[in-house]
Amino acid sequence: MRALKRTLRRWLYIVHRWVGIVTCLFFAMWIISGVVMMYVAFPGLSDKERLAALPDVQWETAALSPDDAMKAAGATRYPRDLRLSMLADEPVYRITGWDGKRRAISAVDGRVITGISERQALAVAQHHPAARSPRLEAIIDRDQWSVTARYDPLRPLYLIALGDDAGTKLYISSRSGEVALDTSRTERVWNWLGSIPHWIYPTVLRQDGPLWRSVVLWISGICLIIGVTGIWIGILRVRLKHRYASGRITPYRGWMAWHHVTGLIAGIFVLTWTFSGWLSLNPGEYFAGSNTKPEALQRYAGHDAPTIAARLPTPPSAAVEARFVWLDDSPMMIAASRDGVQRPLDATSGQIVTLPQERLWSAATKLLPQARLAERIVLGEYDSYWYAHHHDRELPVLRAVFDDDATTWLHISPVTGDIVGRADGSRRTYRWLFNALHSFDFRLLLMYRPAWDIVVWLLSILGTIVSGSGVVIGWRYLRR
Repeated sequence: MRALKRTLRRWLYIVHRWVGIVTCLFFAMWIISGVVMMYVAFPGLSDKERLAALPDVQWETAALSPDDAMKAAGATRYPRDLRLSMLADEPVYRITGWDGKRRAISAVDGRVITGISERQALAVAQHHPAARSPRLEAIIDRDQWSVTARYDPLRPLYLIALGDDAGTKLYISSRSGEVALDTSRTERVWNWLGSIPHWIYPTVLRQDGPLWRSVVLWISGICLIIGVTGIWIGILRVRLKHRYASGRITPYRGWMAWHHVTGLIAGIFVLTWTFSGWLSLNPGEYFAGSNTKPEALQRYAGHDAPTIAARLPTPPSAAVEARFVWLDDSPMMIAASRDGVQRPLDATSGQIVTLPQERLWSAATKLLPQARLAERIVLGEYDSYWYAHHHDRELPVLRAVFDDDATTWLHISPVTGDIVGRADGSRRTYRWLFNALHSFDFRLLLMYRPAWDIVVWLLSILGTIVSGSGVVIGWRYLRR
């Protein structure tokens, strides 16, 4: 047994030493890039940014009703999303079906829009608040910033530089004229030091989603194993009572001592960061998704036929977008202004309506017909499961708690009636195993934001010392 233990320990050291040369590079890369991501996110298009780039809807030129638009699109049931906005100087209906397919219908003459010209794309870009002298740079299928599959229904994309000081570029769908994405020079530069290395996100790899996912799972999984071996070795080699010469707790000196001691202090945080990052890809599809099922949304709407308004109502004030929705078998039009404020209107008269909470609770009972609405909670402030961090979240919000096996929570906007969030027991566990461990989204730290920055910076510095010293040690082994 002693011989076996010596052999196993020897192989433990050998594997950690040689595989650790590569994994320490990944640890250092993830930690440093993670600090960058604290302040610069991967380019995207928020709803507020999208609305700010839209012109006011020209109601007087829209001859087509929402019902006529669905008929022109060939809809056989009410779509997942139906909205009216402008395509440059033309009002259009944008329809997204439950199968994910998108259609654009002219509200002027009812024609199906299957493509837009370069001139139209430049006209769309001209309405962006940052536009100075828009010019077309290229027509692209995908690049580093538009690599994910969410943009597939919109490709190819017009890439248009707005000519502003921030170096803003717009990605406009050549199929529908929608603004798909915007990026700034700051985002593009810093993300080469942030999200791209952190997520192992080069276009050539990320464009193949399943391959990218497998690569990241294997790399982070191997790094996780090496991290465990490092902590194990650190514990085996440390002496707190019967110390080494000169009262030292470590037998090492120089970079090896730094690696050993800081690894004992910060190794567990490096390990939890790696573990939670591995979990972010949901290996084995163990955790449930966060989206509400289509069947539940249809029950909540209470209407499935492709009808809502035979005449297009005019809102009492300017709007850049109108969204047509059913709520508990009642038709509504949600009018959005350029500043992101949304107002519910009656879909027939166009008058502003107020949604009584009792009506929303009544509609919520239909979301999960096999379960009982056990609790009705009005959240007036953020808690551990509904909070803002790197993105805004609506307050107040209604939380409908059901007594099903998964103890499902559904969050509902009291303004528009939209389902704005879903969390069951699986997602709440994921919140602690991923968000809490990876982003330190603890309520106390988020309440006093500088505390969050200080804690994450301190742990990142210690983690960089652990991984950086491992890189130096590995380089010296290789030179020998």
